[in-house]
Amino acid sequence: MKIWDAVVVGSGPNGLAAALVLAKAGHSVKLIEGQSTFGGAARSMALTKPGFVHDLCSSIHPLAAGSPFFASLPLEKYGVKFLHSDFPVVNPLDGGEAAVLERSVEATAARLGADERAYLRLMKPLVDGFDELKGLIYNPITKPPVSAPVLAARFGLSALESAAGFAADTFQDARTKALLGGCAAHSFSPLTTPLTNAFALILAVTAHAVGWPFIEGGSQRLVDALVAMLREAGVELELSHPVTSLDELPPHRLVLFDTHAHVMARVCADALPASYRRRILDGFRLAPGVFKLDYALDAPMPWSAPEARRTSCLHVCGTLEELVESEAAPAAGRLPERPYVLVAQHTPFDATRAPPGQHTLWAYCHVPNGSTADMTAAIEAQLERFAPGFSKHVLARATKHSAQFEATNQSHVGGDISGGAVEGLQLFFRPTVGVPYVTPNPGVLLCSSSAPPGAGVHGMCGSWAAQVALARLRA
Repeated sequence: MKIWDAVVVGSGPNGLAAALVLAKAGHSVKLIEGQSTFGGAARSMALTKPGFVHDLCSSIHPLAAGSPFFASLPLEKYGVKFLHSDFPVVNPLDGGEAAVLERSVEATAARLGADERAYLRLMKPLVDGFDELKGLIYNPITKPPVSAPVLAARFGLSALESAAGFAADTFQDARTKALLGGCAAHSFSPLTTPLTNAFALILAVTAHAVGWPFIEGGSQRLVDALVAMLREAGVELELSHPVTSLDELPPHRLVLFDTHAHVMARVCADALPASYRRRILDGFRLAPGVFKLDYALDAPMPWSAPEARRTSCLHVCGTLEELVESEAAPAAGRLPERPYVLVAQHTPFDATRAPPGQHTLWAYCHVPNGSTADMTAAIEAQLERFAPGFSKHVLARATKHSAQFEATNQSHVGGDISGGAVEGLQLFFRPTVGVPYVTPNPGVLLCSSSAPPGAGVHGMCGSWAAQVALARLRA
């Protein structure tokens, strides 16, 4: 009977990355996916009408653009093409105005009125030192960057603050505050929480350094490229096999879970000490959930702000004060009345995703974990606020609440697409305090976004976990 060196459970970008690293090192690897298609949160499908391609979850990829793991792969050879819009991200404001983050730090600062010099002082050194800063973004805390301690300290001191407090203390212009607040809201945390400014800085710096691209034809094309590499490396792939117990796995030396830590704890059961499972299931906090809408449109979005038509990604909420109110609600178990809506519009820059002359729109907001509430009206009110008349262009829509997210991907526990809350010490120590990726069982490793560096399509959680696995397989 064959004994696999490693079995990987789950085929999100991290699971695919872990399997590829192990296979390229000469180890026998089997990858098992519970769904009928590979990709986890990076899948694409026809959700509305024939001919329209929609990303199921992750859709804009700033962290993929800067990922050291993806940079090591010949993605272009496998048909992966990153596309950039004119601006990485835009925050529409009332009255047809907008806060605009351009690739150029100087051009962005020039739009920010009284905050021009303050923005340059903050961002220019971080962007210029992006290659050194990557160690903070993509490494676990156990592997801090040592080549640029001054830069790391400069970043770290600002990152420790809450996004709301930092913006209020540092900037005067409502556009600057909205711009950084919109980036910080990717944390799924109240913007008054310490460390939320880390997300504002990381995402803004990444936008300047590498952009916020998306993948031509859908996120699935990145997954398909990785799967093709796995086949060439001899990895055995299995679909439509939800793993509910370790007993279902073939004989193996190691198993790596590209799942939420809660899922790993349940599947492993007595193979992990009860005290450790309790720390995971009771102590590893879940992030809020999401409510998502996908649209087929017969025209581009009629944004009031001209700049909003020139980006593939928008933070739709308004002012920083509105962002603070919106992001406080899910953490308190409430639905936001005027939600922060993350919007992706690909088709003005990628004609492959819809029939000629037609368009897609991707939008979600944050809700309490496990919520089954229908947020369609609240999201569409925000869209109409900044793109009056948008609703008359809707050909079809598809909705998905948090419980449905988990039904189609068990790793999205209660709609938590972040692999666990990314706030406080849990931002660094995932899923527990200690060495990342390992568990008390030497044969069980965690390679998902529940481990460092956390959420995002970058493959680094899988890549780092694979390094630990390689060391164990050599022992």
